Amino acid sequence: MADSPLPTEPPPPPHPALALDDVVHQRVRLAILTVLSETQECRFSTLRDELSLTDGNLNRHLRVLEQAGLLRVIKAYDGRRPSTWLRLTRQGRAALRAEVAALEQLVARLRAANADHADGDSVT
Repeated sequence: MADSPLPTEPPPPPHPALALDDVVHQRVRLAILTVLSETQECRFSTLRDELSLTDGNLNRHLRVLEQAGLLRVIKAYDGRRPSTWLRLTRQGRAALRAEVAALEQLVARLRAANADHADGDSVT
């Protein structure tokens, strides 16, 4: 008769930092998604000015987000003047929610570690 295996503890959950999405987590792209989440759609120029970016820098980040399916770029005309509008997709909203949830887990973990070490040196 074979020995039955000893019960083992389940593996610990993965570190919350592993849930961060490299496409979303980059500072400017996270800011873009956050601004777009606050409105139905936004003009390119408004987003550029809000985030103090150059046209080229904003375009580069928008391309990454669009290729990932996180936002839509809509080209239209305002009278005879061309205008670019940006809109977050459902996938973009979900990605932003997941990123915020991962960040909240990191903060909770840090606070718990600080509470455990309250009588010694702790990170603030």
